Amino acid sequence: MAPTQLQDIVSQRRAERSAAPRKPAPHNWLERRAGGLRVLQVAAFAKLPWLVHGFSTREGGVSPLGAEKVLNLGFTDWDARKNVSQNRQLFQSALGAKTLSLAPLKQLHSDLVRLFEYAPQEAEHGDAAVTNRPGVLLAVQTADCVPILLVDRKKRAVAAIHAGWRGTLRRIAAKAVGHMHMHFGSTPADILAAIGPAIGGCCYQVGTEIAADFLSQFADAPDFFDEFRTGDEPNPVQWLNQMPPGHQPPPKNVLLDLHKANHSQLRATGVADKNIFISNLCTACRPDLLFSYRKQGAKSGRMMAAIGIRI
Repeated sequence: MAPTQLQDIVSQRRAERSAAPRKPAPHNWLERRAGGLRVLQVAAFAKLPWLVHGFSTREGGVSPLGAEKVLNLGFTDWDARKNVSQNRQLFQSALGAKTLSLAPLKQLHSDLVRLFEYAPQEAEHGDAAVTNRPGVLLAVQTADCVPILLVDRKKRAVAAIHAGWRGTLRRIAAKAVGHMHMHFGSTPADILAAIGPAIGGCCYQVGTEIAADFLSQFADAPDFFDEFRTGDEPNPVQWLNQMPPGHQPPPKNVLLDLHKANHSQLRATGVADKNIFISNLCTACRPDLLFSYRKQGAKSGRMMAAIGIRI
C-alpha cells in the first residue's frame, strides 16, 4: 500500500471517529464477593440459571506476594503449586462451580481451538476451548491479554478464549464462534460475548510492524490504534535528525486497543453489538485489582476467566 493511500485511510478513520457520537459505558458488569474473593461477572450471563461464569481479580487467595496474599491462578516461578491449586478451588467455590471439573489450557498465543467433551487429566495446548457438556469448566489465564467468554443461549454451548495480539491477529475469537457453529449448530445471533479486563488502548504499546500486520488482515485496523502508523510513512525531517545521513529515526510505538479489535472481530461474525459486553478495566491502570505482566513483570500473578454449564 502506498504511503499516500495509507494517509488517506488514517484521515478518513479519524474523521469518522470524531463525528461518531460517544456512548456512555453500559452498566452491565457485576461484582460478586464470596470467600474473600472479588469476582467480575456480566449481568446477562448471570440471568441464565444453567450457566456459571466469572473473571477473577487479584483479591483474596493464599499466594504470598510482598506483604499481601493474592489470588494467583497460574503456575508461576514465584508461587508454590499448592497455593495455586488452593486458589483455584477458592475461585471455583466463589463461582458456585465446585461440582464442575476445571479444564484450563496450556496457552501458546495461537489460534488453536479445542473441543472438550470432558475435562482432560492434563491441560492441553490451545488458546480457546468450546463445549456443550455439563460439568466442564472451561478456563483461560491472563495477565494483560484479553479473556473472552461466549455463551449460546439456545444451544447451551460455551467458549473461553485467550486473545493476545497474536491470537487477535489470527482471529481466534471468530474461529471460536466458527467452532461453536460447526460442533453445536450455534448461530451468532444467539451468542452473548463478554470481553473481560485486559491491558487497554491507553497503555498497550506495540511496534509499528504490528500495526502493519493488522492492516494486512483487517480493513478497520486504523480504528484499533491511537495514531495509526506502520513505519512506512515518509519522514520530512529525516535530514535534520542526529542519525547518519539517509537514515530515518526509528518509528515510534503505537497504542493498540485489543478490546476494540476483538469487539470488531466478533461483530464481523454476526454477534450482535448489543450482545457484546466489554469491561472498561485496564490491567496496567489497576494493579490494585488486577495482574499486569507489563506493569509488574515476573512477579505478576495470573487471573482466570471461566465458564461452564451446571450439572
